[in-house]
Amino acid sequence: MKKSLLAIALTAACAGSVWAQTNDTLAKIKGSGSVTLGVRESSGLGFTLGNGKYVGFHTEMGERVAADLQKQLGLTKLELKYQPVTSQNRIPLLQNGTVDLECGSTTNNAARQKDVAFAVTTYVEEVGIAVRTNSNVHQVKDLNGKSVATTTGTTSVQTLRKNERAAGIDFKEVYGKDHADSFLLLESGRAEAFVMDKSILAANIAKSKNPGEFKILDEVLSVEPIACMLRKDDPAFKKAVDDSIKRQIKDGSLAKLYDKWFMQPIPPANVNLKMPLTDSTKAAWASPNDKPMEEYAKK
Repeated sequence: MKKSLLAIALTAACAGSVWAQTNDTLAKIKGSGSVTLGVRESSGLGFTLGNGKYVGFHTEMGERVAADLQKQLGLTKLELKYQPVTSQNRIPLLQNGTVDLECGSTTNNAARQKDVAFAVTTYVEEVGIAVRTNSNVHQVKDLNGKSVATTTGTTSVQTLRKNERAAGIDFKEVYGKDHADSFLLLESGRAEAFVMDKSILAANIAKSKNPGEFKILDEVLSVEPIACMLRKDDPAFKKAVDDSIKRQIKDGSLAKLYDKWFMQPIPPANVNLKMPLTDSTKAAWASPNDKPMEEYAKK
């Protein structure tokens, strides 16, 4: 019995590996009758409510992409699986076939494009700084001599160090294993600031015990395109995903979804993030593209 189970497991693993290597994700989905969505547990664009329940703007958008894939493939049923990913493992899990589509909070940049492909941009993020409301940190220069938290596997601290306003400033970096852990560093006083995407900062503040004790500074460190991530060299799957997202933009459902998650009270604490759609995100929707962050920096 054990041998037969092992054989089945190995066969399934090999099949997944073959699909990953041939990069025909549509065939993988049709053959297995399932699609695996890479989701985040503590991002502004996707998070968990516990008990295997994943929600958020990008998570729900990914679910709609899956529904469109089901129609395209002519499947009467498509099992949707959720695979939590972190900043460190999201690319490896995509490359090895564990995840088919990662809709988290991943910045599309030139370095990552060497390893993966991106769907059209669905959110243009601003990187900022969260501090306690009573903090004496009001701008970048006030970080001198302070401990600054960020999440392992992200680019936020590098972005801060490259910012011209940070020239000559010396601060200590402390790392959380995920965004919730990084926020805990700020919440517990082990860090005096948390540098990250503003949507992630806002979501973690909203979920905290005392949201009024934290604020996000007005300064913007950089502007970054956020998109769903998929395997490289799979044009048919990329087209299918892009077509679904473009449909959601065109019929207005993506704008309604944005309003639901950023302009209305959201679980678990029913806090309104009050983050109106930015001009940068509106522009990305008006002319769908998969340009990397470096193209935005040229403006």
